[in-house]
Amino acid sequence: YQRRVHGCRDNITRRSLGYAYVNFQNPADAERALETLNYNSIKGKPVRIMWSHRDPGLRKSGAGNVFIKNLHKSIDNQTLYDTFSQFGNILSCKVALDLKGESRGYGFVHFESEESAKAAIEKVNGMLLKSLQVYVGRFIRRSQRQQQSNQHFLNVYVKELRTGLTDNELREYFSKHGTLKSVFLSQDKKGTPVCFHQF
Repeated sequence: YQRRVHGCRDNITRRSLGYAYVNFQNPADAERALETLNYNSIKGKPVRIMWSHRDPGLRKSGAGNVFIKNLHKSIDNQTLYDTFSQFGNILSCKVALDLKGESRGYGFVHFESEESAKAAIEKVNGMLLKSLQVYVGRFIRRSQRQQQSNQHFLNVYVKELRTGLTDNELREYFSKHGTLKSVFLSQDKKGTPVCFHQF
């Protein structure tokens, strides 16, 4: 028996924000709704149902969040949920869709615990799902990925060098900007000197 339904709307335009809260008097009723209605269609659009967590810290922390790529186009939210629910309680599960509503070939599963996420990564990564080998790994936010990639690129490519320049001259010039691990002087297809530096 449901107690209250609250559809969320924009304060100014009063347009729907695309989500709602349903409060049940009995936890068993809420559990049954989650299990039986999740991914069913309302007015032609499949809906995702998940437990409401007042504390956004769990979601924002990224703990328990898993990224899956190379998904077969036929795998939908329900199939993804069914595949990963054996590893633990799922807070949310979603296949990314394009504007036509077709799978983009990747998705996300957010587990309640980090242990469940680790188990899913260990067991499903590299498996065949609908004839495609999937990658399953820890979800990393775009900002974190950019920070990591900035830390990993330590090689510099230099072109437009004058002919006759030596390794030692290049090493001396670039060592003013940091400690060099290596210098490699070569020529491109036209015979023009090019150089690779690793800091």
